[in-house]
Amino acid sequence: MFQSKGYTSAMEDLLKELMKLPGIGPRTAERLAFHIIKVPKEQAKALSDSIVALKDKITFCRNCFNLSEDENCRICQDPTRNCSIICVVEEPKDIVAIEKTQWFKGLYHVLLGALSPLDGIGPDDLKIKELILRIKNSEIKEIIIATSSNTEGEATALYLTKLIKPLGVKLTRIAYGIPVGSNLEYTDQATLARALEGRTEL
Repeated sequence: MFQSKGYTSAMEDLLKELMKLPGIGPRTAERLAFHIIKVPKEQAKALSDSIVALKDKITFCRNCFNLSEDENCRICQDPTRNCSIICVVEEPKDIVAIEKTQWFKGLYHVLLGALSPLDGIGPDDLKIKELILRIKNSEIKEIIIATSSNTEGEATALYLTKLIKPLGVKLTRIAYGIPVGSNLEYTDQATLARALEGRTEL
């Protein structure tokens, strides 16, 4: 792809790897590659080492499935969090978005995806059984469903509602001043905070 532009094989390999990242097209890949060439070798190595360290050290919290470097993530270890409320999200990046609002003080449960039959993702592919066990084995008073408002997120919310309703805990869905069809990671902090505050009972 890049051979006609006179790049070396090492440069071509880097460009190909950079383009595998989300949102990185050929031009952005080129800018990043030239930046890496210009920086000192130590800086380039620090970037490389940090990527490898991330892959080596990061795992999933055994309790909520957030990203963690220990058995339990920092949020689950925090004694100031309200253990009676669990906010259910699709991905760890959704926790980052909610935490930026500084509004929610409960715990989380990460499903690690959303129901998508067309993509072959069913209930057994998500951390739904683990969520039900947490509800049954803990003093949970409220479950907030904070899946995205796209088709997959709504289908997941509906499925969770059917499972959780009979368990007798308060069940709410975050309100959407968030545009339908959008993802939480792209929502501004003020809108997300209002959506959490204005959640509705299911």
